[in-house]
Amino acid sequence: MSNFSQKPTNVLNILDSDDEADDRPPRPEVQNNPVDDRRLENRSFWKAGAFDIGPTKWNPSQGELEHARVHPKFLHSNATSHKWAFGAIAELLDNAVDEINNGATFVKVDRVYSKRDNSPALLFLDDGGGMDPDGIRKCMSLGYSTKKTNNTIGQYGNGFKTSTMRLGADVIVFSRAYRNGRATQSVGLLSYTFLRRTGQDDVIVPMIDFDITKHWSEPILYGTQEDWSTNLNTILEWSPFATKDDLIQQFEDIGSHGTKIMIYNLWLNDEGIYELNFDEDDEDIKLRDEAARVSKLSKKAVDMQAHISYRLLHSLRAYASMLYLQKFNNFKIILRGKPVEQYNIADDLKFREVIVYKPQVSSVLHAVAETTLGFIKEAPALGITGFNVYHKNRLIRPFWKVTGEGHSKGYGIVGVLEANFIEPAHDKQDFERSSVFSRLEVKLKQMQMEYWREHCHLIGHQPDPTFLRKLQKTNSVPLQTRGEPLNHTVPGRVVSPSPGVSGPQIHDRTMVRPPPGFQSASFDQEVACTTDDSRSIDEICDENIQLFMRCEQYMQRETELKSTVDELEKQVADTKRKCAELSSRLEFLKKQKHVI
Repeated sequence: MSNFSQKPTNVLNILDSDDEADDRPPRPEVQNNPVDDRRLENRSFWKAGAFDIGPTKWNPSQGELEHARVHPKFLHSNATSHKWAFGAIAELLDNAVDEINNGATFVKVDRVYSKRDNSPALLFLDDGGGMDPDGIRKCMSLGYSTKKTNNTIGQYGNGFKTSTMRLGADVIVFSRAYRNGRATQSVGLLSYTFLRRTGQDDVIVPMIDFDITKHWSEPILYGTQEDWSTNLNTILEWSPFATKDDLIQQFEDIGSHGTKIMIYNLWLNDEGIYELNFDEDDEDIKLRDEAARVSKLSKKAVDMQAHISYRLLHSLRAYASMLYLQKFNNFKIILRGKPVEQYNIADDLKFREVIVYKPQVSSVLHAVAETTLGFIKEAPALGITGFNVYHKNRLIRPFWKVTGEGHSKGYGIVGVLEANFIEPAHDKQDFERSSVFSRLEVKLKQMQMEYWREHCHLIGHQPDPTFLRKLQKTNSVPLQTRGEPLNHTVPGRVVSPSPGVSGPQIHDRTMVRPPPGFQSASFDQEVACTTDDSRSIDEICDENIQLFMRCEQYMQRETELKSTVDELEKQVADTKRKCAELSSRLEFLKKQKHVI
């Protein structure tokens, strides 16, 4: 038997499997099972760690060194780093994606049912290289990672434990591998229920291994046969599989190599309902959305909930579609029998612009981040905004708002970038707070505001007055010659007006053009080489901007006239006052003369 502290421990109080209830609950979503010694007394994740730690049972034997151990309660507290269940699932998808380097072509995610009590369980199956006996022990130990290359996502060696324990109380792992001419299959059980119910004060992980090189299963012994049998009996007692044949049968759908993970005793919410919703959509796994239960919603609210920025919070299919920036060539995520179609929102942005950012990072030479900016296709009807920030191809922060709530400027602008120069947090749902992160946040806000000032008129907003004045000066700069790309040039930027046009190009910094929709009169001749549709759009944009500029001129003239009128009215009033004073003085002098 393996444990995190590598101390041999006997398993106590093994219960009779006949005590287990075999009836499937009437509602898979609701757990109605009677009291069961193989279940925790509290099935809500956020309450499962609330128990008192009893006195330590272990005393070092003669000659055995004292060492630090890991109490089972740490498994739960460690898993609380995942506030979001989909974040935990993403960790397990990352492990499968990393196996692409070992030939993996798919990972399957599905709901299955426990053979012991028909309760739902969460299944992950991939055809990667698998784990040999040494590999599975490293996987199920704390803080050990063999992923040292730059093209793998996992790095801390903690993701498997935190993610599985966040989703359910127990997990059983099956893996087949072929290493150095030897084929093996291994089974490992990480059971919070077992550790709690048997009163363990150290994390014990029973494992068994088989040599299958000769096409039959031969136990691999690291101790005595009795030790191996004890591990097997513990697995059979606390896993969904009551017999050795049931256990071995689980390798049939793995093939010659790969890994199968089954998370069972899934966590419930405070209402006693499974946190993961398998019943709402047969092709998806959902998180419960209370807002969607409101019967009467405005059209705008309905449209907001239909957008990917909202759906990814509650739909695993939506979240997984955006989880990886680059599309896979020979790998699929198969969710409940249907492949996930990868989606990059940058492909649907209007008036795309790519801005190159070169942060100053001491630990990374020549760090570069290309940020694609544009308006969502629903703009201006929907005010969705934010940056989708990836790290090593993995989405870390979806739709990150860098401007404050209630800030209307920037609505409808979405950005996509890969920031490999900052480190993600352990749960890969945020970045570590650092000076580099703060500078990135400031830079993204600046990008968003500049893009808004230069492009907001293209979706019907009134242009920024300061930009209009800048534009008037820009119109005096020589234009590009005929035949050159029509996209405007901004230093350090690549521009593509909208989806469907030819790929973005970086232009000569010395050739400056007004932004789309702000072309000067001479530019109308330049667009003769374009299609009729693009020319008509430019003409409309020209007309609109000229009208806006004329309106601004009229408003400025009106202000000047009002100021002149006010000044004249003051002069009239002053003149009237002086006349009144002179009249009064004259009357006084007349009265004095009359008296004399």
